[in-house]
Amino acid sequence: MPKLSKILLLAASVVLVLTVFLGANSSGVSASEQQDGAYRQINVYSEVLRHIQTDYVVEPNIPDVTNGALRGLLESLDADSSYLSPSDYKAYKADKGGNGQVGINVSKRYGYATVVSVVPGSPADKADLNDGDILEAIDGRDTRDISLAMIRMLLTGQPGSELSVSVIRPRRATPEKVTLTRVAPSLPPVSETMYENSSILYLKPGVLDHEHVQQVESKLKGMQRAGNKKILLDLRDVAAGDMGEATRMANFFLKSGTIAMLEGQKVAKQTFTAEPSKAINATAPVVVLVNRGTAGPGELVAAALMDNHRAELVGEKTFGEGALQKTFELQDGAALILSVAKYESPSGKKLQDEGVTPEVLVASNVDDGVPDDEDSATPSARPAPAQKPSVSVDDQLNKALDLLKSKTA
Repeated sequence: MPKLSKILLLAASVVLVLTVFLGANSSGVSASEQQDGAYRQINVYSEVLRHIQTDYVVEPNIPDVTNGALRGLLESLDADSSYLSPSDYKAYKADKGGNGQVGINVSKRYGYATVVSVVPGSPADKADLNDGDILEAIDGRDTRDISLAMIRMLLTGQPGSELSVSVIRPRRATPEKVTLTRVAPSLPPVSETMYENSSILYLKPGVLDHEHVQQVESKLKGMQRAGNKKILLDLRDVAAGDMGEATRMANFFLKSGTIAMLEGQKVAKQTFTAEPSKAINATAPVVVLVNRGTAGPGELVAAALMDNHRAELVGEKTFGEGALQKTFELQDGAALILSVAKYESPSGKKLQDEGVTPEVLVASNVDDGVPDDEDSATPSARPAPAQKPSVSVDDQLNKALDLLKSKTA
């Protein structure tokens, strides 16, 4: 590459990173302070890039280096923020999707695509994928080098099409190749079970979309006719749905109080408050089950009921998801998908950053084997989650039932 072209490319890279940096780091400081700090960081970036260009063992591909730097910059903010290169963004916009899915809710952890939860009965479930499993590669593409937006796009396609994933399996030195066949999504209806001579109504929605929240509403309205006096709401592995529908469902159990808040640097604070007219059963004792696969809409409901002292939470700390994204197109055809606001619990904790920790901690029957310093462990070095036990003893469910039995209706 001619020297002039290299210089121009280097300058363009620095300007691009500066633009992103200035836009992403303006909270709590003046414009001049922002720019001074940003320019100092850009000087460091420029120096590092110069050494890579002149001193690395071989002549590097500068666009690849820049793309990697920008992707890392966005992912350092949170798992949902993504940088899409011009080619990726073109593919992202052109993608017609197809409603074929493999039944995985996914985010990024440890730099790789990580399974948040698995849809029961889906191809992923039948292949024995578990919460916390690492998808090292999708169709041969290393997930460290792909933004979350592209990872989610790659997982979808036409029903009947195949998808190859490389999975970090329990306590194995090498990843396992798994082939999944995409199917048209078929989410089961809200599961309903009666316990303790029908005095406890157990409800499990697999997703918090409009249809399933409507089903929950109908079942709650039928409680009195069925003679139920207590409610066990199972939000384990509930990660998909709509935050608005989650807010509506939380209101079923609350006559008053804050359900959630949403706020960002340029997004005015919104407070979602329970409306008495939308409450269905605000007095029956409630216990909520959560686990590490509870994310987003599930976390919003759990946090709302816990912080308003409406329900006891049993299980494990939740995954930590809950941000509002906005897409910013760049002049070179690339794009940023940036978290511009985050949902907060009534007590002010950001779901994305802290998750929800239940009052009654009960480990699942699946030990994830993650060391305490999990962020420093690479997928190939750390133990992977244990497989689902062949004999199912649901300690979390049993504990929740015990708590409900002790409560006066």
